[in-house]
Amino acid sequence: LKQKIAVAEKSAGRPLQLVFYVSTPPTVFESILENLGKCGLAARGQGTALESKVIIEKPFGRDLESAVQLNKVAASNFLEPQIYRIDHYLGKETVQDLLVQRFANPIFEPLWNNKHVDHVQITVSEELGVGSRGGYYDHSGATRDMLQNHTMQLLALTAMDQPASLSAEHIRDEKVKLLKSVQPLRLGPNGDAVRAQYTAGLSGGENVIGYHQEKDIPNHSSTETFCALRLTIDNARWAGVPFYMRSGKRLARRVSEIAVQFKQPVTGLFAGDSRYDIAPNRLVIQIQPDEGVTLVMNSKVPGLEPRTQPVRLSFRYATTFGSNTPEAYERLILDAIVGDRTLFIRGDETEASWRLFTPLLKSWEQLGKSGVETYAAGSWGPAGADDLLSANGHSWRNAGR
Repeated sequence: LKQKIAVAEKSAGRPLQLVFYVSTPPTVFESILENLGKCGLAARGQGTALESKVIIEKPFGRDLESAVQLNKVAASNFLEPQIYRIDHYLGKETVQDLLVQRFANPIFEPLWNNKHVDHVQITVSEELGVGSRGGYYDHSGATRDMLQNHTMQLLALTAMDQPASLSAEHIRDEKVKLLKSVQPLRLGPNGDAVRAQYTAGLSGGENVIGYHQEKDIPNHSSTETFCALRLTIDNARWAGVPFYMRSGKRLARRVSEIAVQFKQPVTGLFAGDSRYDIAPNRLVIQIQPDEGVTLVMNSKVPGLEPRTQPVRLSFRYATTFGSNTPEAYERLILDAIVGDRTLFIRGDETEASWRLFTPLLKSWEQLGKSGVETYAAGSWGPAGADDLLSANGHSWRNAGR
């Protein structure tokens, strides 16, 4: 590699900017980073405009211990400003827009707290099963594959306090602060987590097999294809507000969204008047497949009767801005080339997230198949996920509808 770079630079007649993209099996991450260091490619141009950069794909470890070790190896060969831990969800337009929606619109920020928000739901669901990725997936599961990274990044951007500036470090400082304020998960029965595996069912109008019938999945596998969590955040802004997250394979629809449910008004002009059915407001930020934002509000129904009903005030990115927007990876790779780290994950972010999930995953490994629920392919998940919310008088919204 070093020789090929030398040939390319000789042909160009100048030093080149080197960006190494590590999108490989995670078992070889450390050896790649170490070898880039040994041959001098990692240290090239450190502290200058032409310093080498390395983009590392998830997973950033499979638990806290391995994440700390990976960060240690990376830091022994590269400086932190050279390291770009990539999560493609952060390159999606709606995710990038979260800071603008929250902090550039004064109508939202004063309401973005426990005085006005009842609860928050984050859903990242997939219609597809594991397909040909059975071997990889059974070693990972829904929690490691989606919740620990993608979904926690959505949580951080949704719940963090306003950063001091739009600089990469100030934004990432606030994300880390938020992640560290998430309370440890309560484990065991009636705890804060539910796991399940899909069984045969009807998905997309077709009969599909269950997880244990998929290729490369052992019969005794306890790997979860669905996980739902109930999180609490210990800070002044969010004390007492539950945050619910779920992700899984073979669910009813492919959709990623954040739904902020505001509190039911108990006082005011219409409170207590049975003629008016005043629903709580809800803000839904849909990340995929149809990127957009919807605000559910109340309106009078035309006619002589004093009736109200919820209506939607919404926009779609494709309609408003056109469909020719950069793909997530296009944006992120360009940002890495020009040195903008705003949409990349810092080492302490990965460790803060793993600190929350590692006790849960270790507990599940010890339990084996005990406590693993099932759900039919094409459904919205197991009964336990509904119970997680109903304990607080809440229910999952029919995501994407």
